[in-house]
Amino acid sequence: MKKLLKIIAPILVLVVSIGIVSALSAAKPAPEKKEDSQRLVSLYVDEVTSDEVTVSVQTQGEVRPKTEIDLVPQVSGRIVGISESFAEGAEFSPGETLIKIDDTDYKLAVIRAEARVAEAQVAVQRELANAKIKEEHWLDKRNSGQPTPYALNKPQVMEAELKLLAAEADLKEARLNIARTEINVPFMGRVRERSIGIGQYVSAGTKLGRVFSTDIVEIRLPLTDTQLAELNLPMGFMADAFNAPVVQFSAHIGNREYFWTGHIVRTHASVDQQTRLIYAIAEVEDPYGLGSDRGAPMAVGMFVHAEIAGVSSQSAMVLPRLALRNADKVYVINDKNRLEIRTVEIISTSEETVLVSAGVEVGDRVVTSSIPAAVDGMEVRAISREQQS
Repeated sequence: MKKLLKIIAPILVLVVSIGIVSALSAAKPAPEKKEDSQRLVSLYVDEVTSDEVTVSVQTQGEVRPKTEIDLVPQVSGRIVGISESFAEGAEFSPGETLIKIDDTDYKLAVIRAEARVAEAQVAVQRELANAKIKEEHWLDKRNSGQPTPYALNKPQVMEAELKLLAAEADLKEARLNIARTEINVPFMGRVRERSIGIGQYVSAGTKLGRVFSTDIVEIRLPLTDTQLAELNLPMGFMADAFNAPVVQFSAHIGNREYFWTGHIVRTHASVDQQTRLIYAIAEVEDPYGLGSDRGAPMAVGMFVHAEIAGVSSQSAMVLPRLALRNADKVYVINDKNRLEIRTVEIISTSEETVLVSAGVEVGDRVVTSSIPAAVDGMEVRAISREQQS
């Protein structure tokens, strides 16, 4: 009997428990049913504004001297003097003697040329005297007719005068050769390289070194046809005092950034066949002096970043850079809170803004937040800048 109770008791407890749970579930009120509602995507927007802007473009280039030449002597001789200014990187003044060639032989040539001039002068005087004697002799003889030029010694006088001119030319050349033993250039500049030393014998035409002018440097700036159109610059453009676009140059030297100002002076009249780009030439005056920034020159060989300002202003729609999608698309939320995908005509872009000429209007709300799957016409919720703050 006891064994039977041990078996039946748990079964009875389980049955009673199930009954209680069923009774409680039946007494619980049914949950209220709610209708499903669509959840709208919230997007941040900015309003499109308009402005009169002067477009600028970004490019870069290498600083080059406007004038750079090889130093080549016009006379031969031994190097007897080299200026301290004729060292790589050194600065020199206009007309300063950089190299001195031994002029002893040329001074002797001047003395010989002076002797030939004196000899030729005597010959001229002698032939003039002969001409006068022949003329008087002809008159004394009272010959009829006209005397020939030879009878009056005129060809001899002409020959003597021409020999005098030749002797004077030789003397001038001899003196000029003395001046050519002092090698200088007519501009202020710097030495790029030097290839001779004291005591070295050089021939006429030998390269002695290379120097460049520091009064003006040039920067060759590559531009696409789109950038050229943005700047409103034609191919073959030549600037004057009133329409030279300003260029702001910058470069990092160490941990500091330096700036220099220049102007576009011309653009090439042809497209580069290798790069398919058009090159604009900018100039910076006195880059080692007044044109430097806090003592930092715009040195030849430096690679610089350039921002070119346009010549004239134009009307443009301004919108945030975040609003631009896929190069030329923007998302606009219309008055009915529907998304419109539009194509815009871009004038210029920067890190923060986009300037466009068509595709949007002033007051349009452009989306600046990301959308995983944008569909034209989808209903969205716009959050303005005021609501963000």
